[in-house]
Amino acid sequence: MNLPGKSLWVLLFFLLPLNSLCSSYPTPLNCTDANRLCTSFLAFKPNANETLAVIQSMFDVLPGDVTIEGNGQDYVFVRKNCSCSPFEEKYLTNTTFTVRENGGSVHDMVIGAYEGLAFLPNFTRAARAGSVVSLQLMCGCSSGLWNYLMSYVMGDGDSVQSLASRFGVSMDSIESVNGLDNPDNASVGSLYYIPLNSVPGEPYPIKNFTVPVPAPVPAAPVETVAENQENHKAKVPYGWIFGSLGFGLALIILLAVIFISLRSSSSFAETRQSSGQDRDEKIPHKFQILRNTSFCCASGRNICCKSGDWKQTNGESSDRQINIPKAIGADVFDVEKPVVFTYEETLSSTDGFSDSNLIGHGTYGSVYYGLLRDQEVAIKRMTATKTKEFMAEMKVLCKVHHTNLVELIGYAASENELFLIYEYAQKGSFRSHLHDPQSKGHTSLSWIMRLQIALDAARGLEYIHEHTKPHYVHRDIKTSNILLDGAFRAKISDFGLAKLVGRTADGEASVTKVVGTFGYLAPEYLRDGLATVKSDVYAFGVVLFEIISGKEAITRTEGTVKKNSERRSLVSIMLAALRNSPDCITMSSMKDHIDPNLMDLYPPNCLFKVAMLGKQCVDEDPILRPDMKQVVISLSQILLSSVEWEATLAGNSQVFSGLVQGR
Repeated sequence: MNLPGKSLWVLLFFLLPLNSLCSSYPTPLNCTDANRLCTSFLAFKPNANETLAVIQSMFDVLPGDVTIEGNGQDYVFVRKNCSCSPFEEKYLTNTTFTVRENGGSVHDMVIGAYEGLAFLPNFTRAARAGSVVSLQLMCGCSSGLWNYLMSYVMGDGDSVQSLASRFGVSMDSIESVNGLDNPDNASVGSLYYIPLNSVPGEPYPIKNFTVPVPAPVPAAPVETVAENQENHKAKVPYGWIFGSLGFGLALIILLAVIFISLRSSSSFAETRQSSGQDRDEKIPHKFQILRNTSFCCASGRNICCKSGDWKQTNGESSDRQINIPKAIGADVFDVEKPVVFTYEETLSSTDGFSDSNLIGHGTYGSVYYGLLRDQEVAIKRMTATKTKEFMAEMKVLCKVHHTNLVELIGYAASENELFLIYEYAQKGSFRSHLHDPQSKGHTSLSWIMRLQIALDAARGLEYIHEHTKPHYVHRDIKTSNILLDGAFRAKISDFGLAKLVGRTADGEASVTKVVGTFGYLAPEYLRDGLATVKSDVYAFGVVLFEIISGKEAITRTEGTVKKNSERRSLVSIMLAALRNSPDCITMSSMKDHIDPNLMDLYPPNCLFKVAMLGKQCVDEDPILRPDMKQVVISLSQILLSSVEWEATLAGNSQVFSGLVQGR
């Protein structure tokens, strides 16, 4: 064999194992419906050091979401909400990973920690202890034949037959879900999806935690004691004696003061509870915003909270204590006091947080519909690890009140969960009515209704930018965070990422890590992490483009075949169309990007003005963007012109009905 031939064989010898390794690495399950949401499970084999608390942190779940297999198996099953990622078109679920030690790469640590469950991040940076990494895990949603899909990484000794026997399912069902023609082709290290009809495993055994009692200090030998006594007679330290007596006396006085204070606080809490019960008898099933100097009180179980912590004051040992950072809690509730509800109330109001009550997902928690004290509410459920986001939202919504901002009613807490209770928006999110509304059982919104919703949202945003002290930047303005009440009036929601903006040499800004939603993030925010009110203006400009086009912020351009299409930002698409549309008369390029659900029922000049306003809002230079006060004025004028246009077409039943609904 000649030399080139030998080189080719050597190359193939090294490439074949590499190809086998790449092909066997776990890949996510494909999806097409970006609105799909389901409950899924992930099978995980923890090592000896990965306790329940560690598993909770790794998967960002609650203790009740973790079950154990038993029967001599070392696996745990983690319940996670699974959704279709619009960017990857894969079923994925979010979590965070805390790096525990220095050295190595984040990429390798994630692989080692999650053993094939992680959708590999493109991390090249070195691992640094204490840093938090956001990543995605591979999950799956059933097509309807089964209740759940469980992600399982094939281990040594596993086979399709053994998995079928182990989880009580047929081999055919596993082969069908995973597209296996031959069960013998299943390979170790690959991820497969196990179809299930019931929740796997048994409740995780929670062991009682006992504080170890320190061993008693051994007594000194008799000889040493006698010797010390003789030396003590020779030189008595009177200063130490008097100092100790003084310290002991001060300690006794301090304990007496604390005891008296606690007695006074307890009496005050009982008085507040009894007065609250009397009030509830007069006005049943009404939520109350408390306005007193105490932190908060609620009927039912007597819970009183202070800035430093939450605890029960009924004499029982508290099994639901959540620590709130004093630096945050000291001045959080100095204007309005939300009502505290018990965990049992939130549980019963949502049918045990059943999937049928699940409305959707916020930035850092799941949102459920609830009927609490005869009122419809939305309850955001999050883990206790989200204290920072919880306190951020409380801090804003307890001080900021506006008809176009969602109202916080109260909150609740359990040992491992935090809950925020809001007013319920009967019509759901603006997004669900704007993007493919028919598939969600909605009728398309008229031009007038879209403008009114945009104006409402602009007013809410203007309020937190201009009329609050201090000013706030929302950092996550998008159509899914604009909620609609029964009259289709808009309210901005999800203030968990809201940030105070302080004065700098360049104006008001807050330097922070980049958070939010791709497609809505301003370029300077992505580049420098500089969050300003103009960052929110940019996101609002994207919303205006969505109103015109009916398209998502990140949308797929159409190709001759699906693989030739690409995902582009709506901003780039609309700006390109506007470059070829100098005015409302010759906007042929724009017409290709106008929502067909509008059915040409809009005034062209008004639509063009909204498009130009959106263009100004997404200007590369934040200084050139209008502030929200200017946006409100512009939208008010455009809405008035649109109403006048629509009044001239009152004979058209479709237009007139849209005008009436828009009220």
